Amino acid sequence: MPREKGRKLVAQNKKARHDYHIGDTYEAGMVLTGTEVKSLRQGRASLADAFATVDDGEVWLRNAHIPEYAFGTWTNHATRRTRKLLLNRREIDKLEREVANSGRTLIPLSIYFSDGYAKVEIAVATGKKDWDKRESIRERDVARDTQRELADRQRRRRG
Repeated sequence: MPREKGRKLVAQNKKARHDYHIGDTYEAGMVLTGTEVKSLRQGRASLADAFATVDDGEVWLRNAHIPEYAFGTWTNHATRRTRKLLLNRREIDKLEREVANSGRTLIPLSIYFSDGYAKVEIAVATGKKDWDKRESIRERDVARDTQRELADRQRRRRG
C-alpha cells in the first residue's frame, strides 16, 4: 500500500490561542506504539490538558489523550502516557533556554499526519491574563464587524 501524501489533521488545541500568547512553533515527530497510531488514524485524540516538558535533554509530551484502539488486544496502550517527541539537538537546546525564562511553557497546538508520519506542532507560549483574553475577543469582534461593513458596502455599490 503506498504511503499517503499531504497533511491530515487529527486533533487541534483550539483553546491554546485563546489562553496563551503563542511564540515560536516547532514540528516534532512522536514515538508511538502501533495501537496509538491506529487510534490516531481514526481521528481520535485530545490535546485539551496537554503540555510538553524538557527533561534531561529530551522533550516529552504529557497528558495528551489518545484513546485505546477499539480492536486492540492486551497490547493496547495507556491513554494518557508520556510520549517522547523527536527534535534536533539545536531545537531542544533552544526550547530548554526559552522555557527556562519565567512564565513560558510548551504547549501542543495540533497533532497531524505529514506524509504518513505522526507529527505534533508545539509552541513556546506565555499565559494570558483575563484582561488579555477580553482584549483579544474585542479585537476579533471589531475585525469581524469591519469585514461585514466592507462586504455590505461592496454589495451596495454593485446593486
